[in-house]
Amino acid sequence: MTCIKKIGILTAGGDCPGLNAVVRAVSKNALRHGIEVVGIKNGFDGLVRNEVLPITSDTVSGILTLGGTILGTSNIANPFSYTLPPFGSAEEPKDLSAVAMHNFHENQLDALITIGGDGTLHMSQQFVEKGMPIVAVPKTIDNDLSATDQTFGFDSALSVATEAIDRIHTTAQSHHRVMIIETMGRYAGWIALRSAIAGGGDIVLIPEIPYNDDVIVNYILERKSCGKTFSIVVAAEGAKNEAGEQAVTRTVAGSTDPIRLGGIAYKLSDMIERRTYIESRACVLGHMQRGGTPTAFDRWLSTLYGAKALDMVLEGKFGYMASFRNFGITEVKISDAISKLKRVDPHGEEVRAALEVGMSFGSAQIG
Repeated sequence: MTCIKKIGILTAGGDCPGLNAVVRAVSKNALRHGIEVVGIKNGFDGLVRNEVLPITSDTVSGILTLGGTILGTSNIANPFSYTLPPFGSAEEPKDLSAVAMHNFHENQLDALITIGGDGTLHMSQQFVEKGMPIVAVPKTIDNDLSATDQTFGFDSALSVATEAIDRIHTTAQSHHRVMIIETMGRYAGWIALRSAIAGGGDIVLIPEIPYNDDVIVNYILERKSCGKTFSIVVAAEGAKNEAGEQAVTRTVAGSTDPIRLGGIAYKLSDMIERRTYIESRACVLGHMQRGGTPTAFDRWLSTLYGAKALDMVLEGKFGYMASFRNFGITEVKISDAISKLKRVDPHGEEVRAALEVGMSFGSAQIG
């Protein structure tokens, strides 16, 4: 076992339910071993600015069910391309990774546990290559990391989206409308697909299957001719049409994801109402999917991840990420975890099941 006296923890990227549960599990396991724990504030930004928070048993008491992160987070503070004042700007990003490395050693840390998604893992791998001893924990509501069966935060986001579809059904049916629900997920359609299946959506649009306006319109009109007075469309924010066009609200300089997706629900609502003469309304769930109390499954999964992460530190398995496989926790190389995104298989079991219960993907090529 590696001699570990003091560790740091940081939560980076977008917030999601379950972050505090991981912090709690790591800290409780570490303190049980007599290891000192400090939290790095606001993701990698705290490593650049040298802002830390001592963590005791009192610090993590009562945070299991708490959404967000007590440490704070940032999805724009990249030490390798730092754009935040007063040290950098979008016009002149600075490589402050050496400063982060200095502060890591200044705080006499023996290891760092990073909790985050794709962007966080890429930065973690860069620091590993510079010699920082890092163990990672996969977090993202998008569920798009290929080296794990599921990331924590996804189940909570899925529950919010499914409940929204349930609620939308009643007003759609009462007013005989087409309702379009826009979910998060970036370039993967997991939230949209699974919530549409669980919530009984009629049409689901995901990035992995390009949609066609004509197919959507014809499907809705066919439902109407069969006596169906309303339709529910679930659209992932990253869904694209056959020309490859996505709805983009704006670009964000310095962000790990510079293209900000969004607005597809409004785009579809206008198109559907104009072409079908059926009243259509858009509902963008947005950050509601990121917030609030984590589900029981996410609390359970986060606790397993956190406990495993500290075990990996003690075993000296640096450069690795905790991974959930076949309802057990193992580890994989961070470099393998970021090699490709996990996306919906257009010919997979879940798509086939959706088609077999009559759902449409807005594509003439699928179905």
